[in-house]
Order: sequence, then C-alpha cells, then structure tokens
Amino acid sequence: MKIIYFGQEEWEREYITGKLVGHEVVFCLGSLQDNTTVDTTDVEAVSIFVNSPMHADEMNRFPKLRLIATRSTGFDHVDVVEAKKRGITVTSVPSYGVNTVAEFAFALLLALSRRICEAHKRVEHGSFSQKNLEGFDLAGKTIGVVGLGRIGVHTARIAKGFDMNLLAFDMHQDESLAQSIGFKYAQLPELFGSSDIISIHVPYLPSTHHLINMDTIKTIKRGAYLINTARGAVVETVALVQALKDGIIAGAGLDVLEEEGDMADEMKLLVAPHPSEDELRTVLANHYLMSHPRVIVTPHVAFDTREAIMRILDTTAVNILSFSIGKSENVVV
Repeated sequence: MKIIYFGQEEWEREYITGKLVGHEVVFCLGSLQDNTTVDTTDVEAVSIFVNSPMHADEMNRFPKLRLIATRSTGFDHVDVVEAKKRGITVTSVPSYGVNTVAEFAFALLLALSRRICEAHKRVEHGSFSQKNLEGFDLAGKTIGVVGLGRIGVHTARIAKGFDMNLLAFDMHQDESLAQSIGFKYAQLPELFGSSDIISIHVPYLPSTHHLINMDTIKTIKRGAYLINTARGAVVETVALVQALKDGIIAGAGLDVLEEEGDMADEMKLLVAPHPSEDELRTVLANHYLMSHPRVIVTPHVAFDTREAIMRILDTTAVNILSFSIGKSENVVV
C-alpha cells in the first residue's frame, strides 16, 4: 500500500518508515496544504495532523484514497461525512494525550494562579519586586470540568490532588465514577455560576460550537478563570473579550484559539476580495487576548511531549497496518 505521511519533524521519517515495513511510505515535511505538487495519483492512505484540513477538495487530489489516518484525538479537520460517501475510512488516536493535556491545563492554571509569567518577565527586566504579584490557592476552590472524556476525568483526578471542590458536566453521567473520584455532576448554568475555575475538555462538534457565548458567559461566576485546551471554537472569542473587559472573567489560559488558521495567515484574509466579517472580528479579538496581562496564550502545544508523540506515532502505525490487513482499529464513526 502506498502511503503519504505529512510530518511535523524530520526525525519522524525514519521512525514511521521503520514501523510500516512492507509498505511504500512517502514522507512530506509540513502539512497537506504545504505540499501541493507531490504525486498523489496512486496513494491509498494518508497520515495527517490537525494542521492539514481534509475536505472534499483535498480528497479530490487522491483518486485511490482508502484511508485517512489522523494523528490526533479530535477529527474536526476531516470531513468524515464526505469520507464515508467516498468509502474512505478515517482513523484517529483516541487516548494518547490523557495525562499530557490534563497536565498542561493545570500548567496554565498554576501559571495564572501564581502569576508566574508576570513574575518571570519582571525578573527578566532586572526587578525582584513582589508588588502586585499576589496569587491565590487552588485548595478549596471549585473547578468545573466541562466534558468527562478521558482527559476530563484525568483533569478531575489532578484537581482532587490539589484538594479542590469538583463540579462536572457531561452528556453521559456515571455516578460510580463521580463517587470514586469525588465530584458532583451539574448542568452548565450551575457549573458556570459556582466554579472559580472552568476547564474545557469537550470535542468540537456542532453541538459544542460556541458552548461559551455572549449569553452563557453572563452566567459565569464573577472573577472566574477559564482554561481551554480543547478546541478554540468551543468558546466565542468576542464573548470572552467582553467578559474580560467587564470583569466577569478574571483571566484565561488558552492553548487554542478560534480561527487559528486565519491567525497563521492574516494577510491573506485581510486582502481577500470579500473577507468574512465574523472571521476578521475574531482575529482582532484574538490579538486582544494575546496582549491581555491576565491571559496566557500558547500555540496549541498541550499535546506536545515526547511521550505523547511516541504514543501518537505508534498508534497511527497500528491503525495503518491494521487497515491494510482488513482489521481496522480506532475508526471514527
């Protein structure tokens, strides 16, 4: 089977080729969109990351495509409905970042609660003043975990280690899990209104688009902190900006932003014949977030540890090899 692997790092080439012995692997550094001239006429499988959108136009480049193996838990960058129409199987990596992403969510929270970025910047400028660097304890605070998949559950367990009170929202409630960890299920209005910290761990779906928006953000406890390591569009950016200005949200730790693609290529958006007004508004709002003193923005790296990357590569290799012998694993439905 001929496979094109769109990789992030050069070292992946040798590793993934060694895992896929017996198959022809073409390694391309960069995203699918970065490699528009590569020959795709007889390619049966592609492996992509979240920076490679795979919709109908991209699928048209691969007339013999049978498998899209995304190296991520989320798959909103793949048009799975279109893939199904074409008889293309889509696989993902469902659990590589359980502890990895949860740990990063708490890294963001700790940086905010103890004003670590501000303190470090002050020392960089030669000052050791402690003025206006007072933080707050996590112990005794209430954290609302939105989404109790694997990452959300691990986040809840970490929170208990900090002696925090726990509320959780999920479409499917498991009371035995709640008892074993020590949390209470709550609907979103109660969770938003009672939580000192809100941590987002839902997948991006039509039902979670702008889950936090201009209306729901008004129900959040005044002075709360927001952590988002899930997907940017779960939070309406302009609503978050307004909540920061109004003092509803005291600070935020964001590993993801709405319209990340536009942020990476702003000039193309700005000079487009008919740029989307909503997209432009979101890009400008993102700039406000990035310059806000109580907001930490990181470039979608919550997944990025060596251990997690190795789990991604190993699972992706298994997904491809299993598909090649007719025993598909980790198929996106």
